[in-house]
Amino acid sequence: MNLSRVAVVLVEPQGALNIGSVCRAMMNFGFADLRLVNPSADHFSDEARRMAVKAGGLLESARIFGDLPSAVADCHLCLGTTRRFGKYREDFLHPDEAARELLPLTEKGRVALVFGREDSGLLTAELDLCQRFITIPTADALPSMNLAQAVSLCLYETAKTFGELEGRQHGRKKLAENRTLEGLYAHVRRTLLDIEFLDAQNPEHILRSFRRIFGRAGLNDREVRILHGLFSRIDWVESERRKG
Repeated sequence: MNLSRVAVVLVEPQGALNIGSVCRAMMNFGFADLRLVNPSADHFSDEARRMAVKAGGLLESARIFGDLPSAVADCHLCLGTTRRFGKYREDFLHPDEAARELLPLTEKGRVALVFGREDSGLLTAELDLCQRFITIPTADALPSMNLAQAVSLCLYETAKTFGELEGRQHGRKKLAENRTLEGLYAHVRRTLLDIEFLDAQNPEHILRSFRRIFGRAGLNDREVRILHGLFSRIDWVESERRKG
């Protein structure tokens, strides 16, 4: 297991104080890969540096991305945090459960913990890029946590579980990268639209279920190729049917 393979991804963070506080929490618990997606706050500001305290180096090394797909393209598992529940937001993990699931995967791959905007969280389309969801149980009177607090809690649980599991290595397959999975989902979409399995007016309704199924399965590159082969065969059969 390797904490350096866990990326903390902040999507459109709005507060420099929060970014600095996240850096401090990351250094507290042994994490170093910070990725900022289209930040509206200046992470080099005095406010950010003041909150980072001795973790200013993480502000300097933070990588900036224009969108979430680019930020997680090299990751093999993405866990998105959300407080809102609904049709496309189910099958949640608590932070301690997420830690036990993600840490063994860092032996052979990279994992992303994805956090949304301070005021509105992650969009459904952004959660589509995440194979698993994390939610933090809170009181109904004020269910939404401050961004830096949520990051701190998730990192604490991950670091604590890392300490508990250290020395008990689990052989795990190397998962396919996110860019590879997105290629598969695009193929699935084309094929299922072509055979009219999907509603052309709302294909994402069913496609999100496929994303959840494959996300739980934890596909590796070979399994993705097999599924590409399956859907290519469906493409060919449909083409032959139309000729006849």
